[in-house]
Amino acid sequence: MGVTIFHQEQLDRIGDVLQRDLNNPDIHFVLLIDVSGHIIARCDHNNKGYDAYALAALSAGCFAAVKAMAAIVGEEEFPLMYHKGKKENIHFSRVGDNFLLITIFGNEMSLGLLRLNVTEVVDKIKSVLALKF
Repeated sequence: MGVTIFHQEQLDRIGDVLQRDLNNPDIHFVLLIDVSGHIIARCDHNNKGYDAYALAALSAGCFAAVKAMAAIVGEEEFPLMYHKGKKENIHFSRVGDNFLLITIFGNEMSLGLLRLNVTEVVDKIKSVLALKF
């Protein structure tokens, strides 16, 4: 992966998309990171105070491990992952080749609705990333 340089307007637009399109009381925390674990944007809707840096680093490592497992079973990758907890759930989705969207949400929200919202957000983020300044 090469170095990605962002224009401030891109970062602002991505932040706006996360804030606006994933603004649901059942969505608690959203991170956009690169595959190395660097935070690009974040949105803490419920002020849960999660350690974003630890989540970013662990998510990048988790996605890398799953990519290696996919290769073992003959898949290029598994582009999304989901972990269900008693109170909180984590959904990971690939954004292009170099980014991951991590969404933490409560059990009140259905996985299907979250996936629909995330798919739309991923498309919008890809559009913002494609902009040239």
